[in-house]
Amino acid sequence: MAETASKRRGRFAPTPSGSLHLGNARTALLAWLQIRAAGGEFILRMEDIDKPRSRAEWAEEIIRDLEWLGLDFDEGPKEGGPYGPYVQSEREDRYREALDRLQAGGYLYPCYCSRADLAGIASAPHGIGSEGPVYPGTCRRLSEEERRMKAASKEPSLRFVLPNQEITVTDGLLGEQLFLSGAGGDFVVRRADGIIAYQLAVVVDDADMEITDVLRGMDLLDSTPRQLLLFEALGEQAPNYVHVPLLYGPDGSRLSKRHGAVGISSMRRSGRRAEEVVGCLAYWSGLLEQPEPVRASELINSFCLSRVPKEPVRLEAELLRKLAEG
Repeated sequence: MAETASKRRGRFAPTPSGSLHLGNARTALLAWLQIRAAGGEFILRMEDIDKPRSRAEWAEEIIRDLEWLGLDFDEGPKEGGPYGPYVQSEREDRYREALDRLQAGGYLYPCYCSRADLAGIASAPHGIGSEGPVYPGTCRRLSEEERRMKAASKEPSLRFVLPNQEITVTDGLLGEQLFLSGAGGDFVVRRADGIIAYQLAVVVDDADMEITDVLRGMDLLDSTPRQLLLFEALGEQAPNYVHVPLLYGPDGSRLSKRHGAVGISSMRRSGRRAEEVVGCLAYWSGLLEQPEPVRASELINSFCLSRVPKEPVRLEAELLRKLAEG
Protein backbone atom coordinates (compact mmCIF):
# COMPACT_ATOMS: atom_id res chain seq x y z
CA MET A 1 0.00 0.00 0.00
CA ALA A 2 3.01 2.29 0.18
CA GLU A 3 2.44 3.57 -3.34
CA THR A 4 -0.69 5.42 -2.17
CA ALA A 5 1.10 7.53 0.45
CA SER A 6 1.04 11.23 -0.37
CA LYS A 7 4.25 11.84 1.59
CA ARG A 8 7.39 9.92 2.35
CA ARG A 9 6.82 7.93 5.50
CA GLY A 10 9.58 6.46 7.64
CA ARG A 11 9.63 4.62 10.94
CA PHE A 12 11.73 3.55 13.87
CA ALA A 13 10.66 0.17 15.24
CA PRO A 14 12.57 -0.91 18.35
CA THR A 15 12.03 -4.13 20.28
CA PRO A 16 11.34 -3.29 23.94
CA SER A 17 13.55 -6.06 25.31
CA GLY A 18 16.11 -3.70 26.83
CA SER A 19 17.32 -0.13 26.99
CA LEU A 20 17.99 2.06 23.97
CA HIS A 21 21.75 2.13 23.41
CA LEU A 22 24.01 4.31 21.29
CA GLY A 23 23.74 2.06 18.24
CA ASN A 24 19.92 2.04 18.28
CA ALA A 25 19.86 5.78 18.95
CA ARG A 26 22.12 6.48 15.97
CA THR A 27 19.82 4.47 13.70
CA ALA A 28 16.80 6.33 15.07
CA LEU A 29 18.50 9.69 14.50
CA LEU A 30 19.45 8.88 10.90
CA ALA A 31 16.00 7.49 10.06
CA TRP A 32 14.40 10.59 11.61
CA LEU A 33 16.71 12.97 9.73
CA GLN A 34 16.10 11.21 6.41
CA ILE A 35 12.35 11.72 6.68
CA ARG A 36 12.40 15.17 8.28
CA ALA A 37 14.78 16.42 5.56
CA ALA A 38 12.27 15.18 2.96
CA GLY A 39 9.33 16.84 4.73
CA GLY A 40 7.77 13.45 5.43
CA GLU A 41 6.02 11.73 8.31
CA PHE A 42 7.84 9.69 10.94
CA ILE A 43 6.26 6.81 12.87
CA LEU A 44 7.24 4.98 16.04
CA ARG A 45 6.25 1.31 16.24
CA MET A 46 6.96 -1.08 19.10
CA GLU A 47 7.92 -4.53 17.86
CA ASP A 48 6.86 -6.56 20.89
CA ILE A 49 5.43 -9.56 19.03
CA ASP A 50 7.82 -11.83 20.98
CA LYS A 51 6.03 -11.30 24.29
CA PRO A 52 8.39 -13.32 26.52
CA ARG A 53 11.26 -10.96 25.59
CA SER A 54 9.33 -7.67 25.68
CA ARG A 55 8.37 -5.51 28.65
CA ALA A 56 6.08 -2.48 28.81
CA GLU A 57 8.51 -0.59 31.06
CA TRP A 58 11.25 -0.89 28.44
CA ALA A 59 8.89 0.52 25.81
CA GLU A 60 8.10 3.49 28.04
CA GLU A 61 11.79 4.11 28.70
CA ILE A 62 12.63 3.98 24.99
CA ILE A 63 9.99 6.63 24.30
CA ARG A 64 11.42 8.86 27.05
CA ASP A 65 14.92 8.46 25.65
CA LEU A 66 13.85 9.33 22.11
CA GLU A 67 12.00 12.42 23.32
CA TRP A 68 15.07 13.44 25.34
CA LEU A 69 17.22 13.19 22.19
CA GLY A 70 14.82 15.56 20.42
CA LEU A 71 13.24 13.03 18.07
CA ASP A 72 9.52 13.53 17.58
CA PHE A 73 6.94 11.32 15.91
CA ASP A 74 3.82 12.07 13.88
CA GLU A 75 2.27 8.72 14.83
CA GLY A 76 2.99 6.10 17.44
CA PRO A 77 1.83 4.36 20.62
CA LYS A 78 1.71 7.68 22.45
CA GLU A 79 0.55 9.94 19.59
CA GLY A 80 -1.95 7.56 17.99
CA GLY A 81 -2.75 7.95 14.30
CA PRO A 82 -4.83 6.60 11.41
CA TYR A 83 -2.70 3.46 10.85
CA GLY A 84 -2.67 2.06 14.39
CA PRO A 85 -2.34 0.17 16.54
CA TYR A 86 1.39 0.98 16.69
CA VAL A 87 2.23 -1.91 19.02
CA GLN A 88 2.72 -5.31 17.39
CA SER A 89 1.10 -7.31 20.18
CA GLU A 90 -2.15 -5.48 19.36
CA ARG A 91 -1.98 -6.36 15.67
CA GLU A 92 -2.13 -10.15 15.76
CA ASP A 93 -5.36 -10.34 13.78
CA ARG A 94 -3.59 -8.68 10.84
CA TYR A 95 -0.80 -11.25 10.96
CA ARG A 96 -3.27 -14.13 10.99
CA GLU A 97 -5.00 -12.65 7.95
CA ALA A 98 -1.66 -12.46 6.15
CA LEU A 99 -0.88 -16.08 7.05
CA ASP A 100 -4.23 -17.15 5.60
CA ARG A 101 -3.47 -15.30 2.35
CA LEU A 102 -0.03 -16.87 2.08
CA GLN A 103 -1.40 -20.35 2.76
CA ALA A 104 -4.12 -19.87 0.17
CA GLY A 105 -1.46 -18.83 -2.32
CA GLY A 106 0.61 -21.97 -1.71
CA TYR A 107 3.59 -20.13 -0.25
CA LEU A 108 3.77 -21.99 3.08
CA TYR A 109 4.32 -25.50 4.38
CA PRO A 110 4.37 -27.00 7.89
CA CYS A 111 7.75 -27.77 9.43
CA TYR A 112 8.07 -30.36 12.21
CA CYS A 113 11.81 -30.06 12.79
CA SER A 114 12.74 -29.84 16.47
CA ARG A 115 15.33 -27.58 18.03
CA ALA A 116 17.66 -30.59 18.13
CA ASP A 117 17.17 -31.06 14.38
CA LEU A 118 17.97 -27.41 13.75
CA ALA A 119 21.00 -27.60 16.03
CA GLY A 120 22.25 -30.49 13.91
CA ILE A 121 21.86 -28.34 10.82
CA ALA A 122 23.87 -25.58 12.48
CA SER A 123 26.74 -27.96 13.27
CA ALA A 124 27.01 -29.13 9.66
CA PRO A 125 29.59 -27.57 7.29
CA HIS A 126 28.25 -24.32 5.79
CA GLY A 127 25.19 -24.75 8.03
CA ILE A 128 25.17 -21.21 9.42
CA GLY A 129 23.94 -18.13 7.61
CA SER A 130 23.84 -14.61 8.97
CA GLU A 131 20.27 -15.28 10.18
CA GLY A 132 21.05 -18.63 11.75
CA PRO A 133 21.06 -22.20 10.41
CA VAL A 134 20.44 -22.51 6.68
CA TYR A 135 17.36 -24.70 6.49
CA PRO A 136 17.78 -27.49 3.89
CA GLY A 137 14.06 -27.93 3.17
CA THR A 138 13.62 -31.21 5.06
CA CYS A 139 9.89 -30.84 5.72
CA ARG A 140 9.25 -29.29 2.33
CA ARG A 141 9.76 -32.74 0.82
CA LEU A 142 7.42 -34.64 3.16
CA SER A 143 4.51 -36.52 1.68
CA GLU A 144 0.96 -35.81 2.86
CA GLU A 145 0.98 -39.06 4.79
CA GLU A 146 4.24 -38.16 6.53
CA ARG A 147 2.82 -34.77 7.45
CA ARG A 148 -0.30 -36.35 8.93
CA MET A 149 1.79 -38.70 11.05
CA LYS A 150 4.01 -35.90 12.38
CA ALA A 151 1.05 -33.58 12.99
CA ALA A 152 -0.48 -36.16 15.33
CA SER A 153 2.31 -35.58 17.87
CA LYS A 154 3.77 -32.12 17.17
CA GLU A 155 2.53 -28.61 16.39
CA PRO A 156 4.42 -27.37 13.32
CA SER A 157 5.97 -24.05 12.51
CA LEU A 158 5.14 -22.56 9.11
CA ARG A 159 7.88 -21.88 6.56
CA PHE A 160 7.83 -19.71 3.43
CA VAL A 161 9.00 -21.43 0.25
CA LEU A 162 11.94 -19.60 -1.30
CA PRO A 163 11.69 -19.37 -5.10
CA ASN A 164 14.56 -20.57 -7.25
CA GLN A 165 15.81 -17.12 -8.23
CA GLU A 166 18.43 -14.54 -7.37
CA ILE A 167 17.22 -11.43 -5.58
CA THR A 168 18.72 -7.98 -5.97
CA VAL A 169 18.22 -5.44 -3.22
CA THR A 170 18.75 -1.82 -4.22
CA ASP A 171 20.07 -0.13 -1.11
CA GLY A 172 20.01 3.66 -0.88
CA LEU A 173 23.48 3.77 0.70
CA LEU A 174 25.22 0.55 -0.35
CA GLY A 175 23.90 0.22 -3.91
CA GLU A 176 22.81 -3.08 -5.44
CA GLN A 177 23.20 -6.14 -3.23
CA LEU A 178 22.84 -9.57 -4.85
CA PHE A 179 21.50 -12.57 -2.92
CA LEU A 180 21.90 -15.97 -4.54
CA SER A 181 19.00 -18.32 -5.12
CA GLY A 182 17.91 -20.07 -1.94
CA ALA A 183 20.13 -17.95 0.32
CA GLY A 184 19.30 -18.84 3.93
CA GLY A 185 16.77 -21.50 3.02
CA ASP A 186 12.99 -21.52 3.53
CA PHE A 187 12.26 -19.32 6.53
CA VAL A 188 9.78 -19.42 9.41
CA VAL A 189 6.81 -17.03 9.36
CA ARG A 190 5.03 -18.58 12.37
CA ARG A 191 6.80 -20.43 15.13
CA ALA A 192 5.55 -23.74 16.52
CA ASP A 193 4.46 -21.94 19.72
CA GLY A 194 2.19 -19.71 17.64
CA ILE A 195 4.34 -16.56 17.76
CA ILE A 196 4.45 -14.72 14.44
CA ALA A 197 7.99 -14.36 13.14
CA TYR A 198 9.63 -10.96 12.75
CA GLN A 199 9.85 -11.28 8.96
CA LEU A 200 6.10 -11.47 8.45
CA ALA A 201 5.08 -9.02 11.18
CA VAL A 202 7.36 -6.26 9.91
CA VAL A 203 6.13 -6.66 6.33
CA VAL A 204 2.46 -6.52 7.34
CA ASP A 205 3.12 -3.49 9.52
CA ASP A 206 5.10 -1.58 6.90
CA ALA A 207 2.42 -2.27 4.29
CA ASP A 208 -0.46 -1.32 6.58
CA MET A 209 1.27 1.87 7.71
CA GLU A 210 2.20 2.86 4.15
CA ILE A 211 5.89 3.09 4.98
CA THR A 212 7.87 4.32 1.97
CA ASP A 213 11.37 4.43 3.50
CA VAL A 214 13.11 2.07 5.90
CA LEU A 215 16.50 3.05 7.33
CA ARG A 216 17.91 0.44 9.69
CA GLY A 217 21.14 -1.27 10.73
CA MET A 218 23.21 -3.37 8.37
CA ASP A 219 22.63 -6.40 10.58
CA LEU A 220 19.17 -6.58 8.99
CA LEU A 221 20.36 -6.45 5.38
CA ASP A 222 20.02 -10.22 4.97
CA SER A 223 16.39 -9.98 6.09
CA THR A 224 15.54 -7.72 3.19
CA PRO A 225 15.30 -10.31 0.36
CA ARG A 226 12.96 -12.39 2.53
CA GLN A 227 10.81 -9.36 3.22
CA LEU A 228 10.74 -8.40 -0.46
CA LEU A 229 9.42 -11.88 -1.26
CA LEU A 230 6.70 -11.50 1.37
CA PHE A 231 5.68 -8.08 0.01
CA GLU A 232 5.38 -9.63 -3.45
CA ALA A 233 3.44 -12.67 -2.22
CA LEU A 234 0.99 -10.42 -0.36
CA GLY A 235 0.59 -8.09 -3.33
CA GLU A 236 2.01 -5.09 -1.47
CA GLN A 237 4.50 -2.39 -2.48
CA ALA A 238 7.83 -2.66 -0.68
CA PRO A 239 9.50 0.44 0.78
CA ASN A 240 12.89 1.78 -0.22
CA TYR A 241 15.68 0.45 2.00
CA VAL A 242 18.82 1.96 3.49
CA HIS A 243 21.10 -0.14 5.71
CA VAL A 244 23.67 1.77 7.72
CA PRO A 245 26.86 0.15 9.06
CA LEU A 246 26.92 -0.54 12.78
CA LEU A 247 28.81 1.11 15.60
CA TYR A 248 31.66 -0.97 17.04
CA GLY A 249 33.46 -0.67 20.33
CA PRO A 250 37.11 0.46 20.58
CA ASP A 251 38.14 -3.22 20.47
CA GLY A 252 36.43 -3.72 17.10
CA SER A 253 33.54 -5.85 18.41
CA ARG A 254 29.82 -5.07 18.30
CA LEU A 255 28.93 -2.30 20.73
CA SER A 256 27.64 -3.77 24.01
CA LYS A 257 27.53 -3.26 27.78
CA ARG A 258 31.11 -4.46 28.13
CA HIS A 259 32.19 -1.21 26.48
CA GLY A 260 30.76 0.79 29.39
CA ALA A 261 27.53 2.66 30.00
CA VAL A 262 26.33 2.87 26.41
CA GLY A 263 22.64 3.08 27.33
CA ILE A 264 20.85 6.34 26.54
CA SER A 265 18.78 6.23 29.75
CA SER A 266 21.92 6.06 31.91
CA MET A 267 23.33 9.10 30.12
CA ARG A 268 20.04 10.94 30.54
CA ARG A 269 19.90 10.18 34.26
CA SER A 270 23.55 11.09 34.83
CA GLY A 271 22.97 14.69 33.76
CA ARG A 272 24.57 14.42 30.35
CA ARG A 273 23.13 16.97 27.91
CA ALA A 274 21.14 15.47 25.06
CA GLU A 275 22.90 17.80 22.60
CA GLU A 276 26.25 16.23 23.49
CA VAL A 277 24.95 12.74 22.76
CA VAL A 278 23.34 13.84 19.50
CA GLY A 279 26.58 15.56 18.50
CA CYS A 280 28.54 12.34 18.99
CA LEU A 281 25.95 10.32 17.07
CA ALA A 282 26.12 12.85 14.21
CA TYR A 283 29.93 12.77 14.26
CA TRP A 284 29.94 8.96 14.08
CA SER A 285 27.52 9.24 11.15
CA GLY A 286 29.70 11.56 9.07
CA LEU A 287 27.34 14.51 9.58
CA LEU A 288 29.78 16.55 11.71
CA GLU A 289 33.54 16.90 11.31
CA GLN A 290 34.02 16.77 15.08
CA PRO A 291 31.86 15.85 18.07
CA GLU A 292 30.17 19.01 19.29
CA PRO A 293 26.83 19.70 20.99
CA VAL A 294 23.96 20.04 18.53
CA ARG A 295 20.18 19.65 18.55
CA ALA A 296 18.74 16.99 16.30
CA SER A 297 16.59 19.62 14.59
CA GLU A 298 19.70 21.61 13.65
CA LEU A 299 20.93 18.72 11.48
CA ILE A 300 17.86 18.51 9.24
CA ASN A 301 18.70 21.13 6.63
CA SER A 302 22.23 19.85 6.02
CA PHE A 303 21.41 16.14 6.16
CA CYS A 304 22.90 14.14 3.28
CA LEU A 305 22.73 10.34 3.27
CA SER A 306 25.86 10.05 1.10
CA ARG A 307 27.96 11.37 4.01
CA VAL A 308 27.11 8.35 6.16
CA PRO A 309 30.05 5.87 6.26
CA LYS A 310 29.64 2.63 4.35
CA GLU A 311 31.82 0.66 6.74
CA PRO A 312 31.37 -0.06 10.46
CA VAL A 313 32.42 2.81 12.71
CA ARG A 314 34.82 2.05 15.57
CA LEU A 315 34.20 4.37 18.50
CA GLU A 316 37.07 6.17 20.19
CA ALA A 317 37.62 4.92 23.75
CA GLU A 318 38.18 8.40 25.19
CA LEU A 319 35.05 9.89 23.63
CA LEU A 320 32.98 6.90 24.72
CA ARG A 321 34.33 7.26 28.26
CA LYS A 322 33.45 10.97 28.39
CA LEU A 323 29.90 10.25 27.24
CA ALA A 324 29.43 7.60 29.89
CA GLU A 325 30.85 9.70 32.75
CA GLY A 326 28.16 12.37 32.71
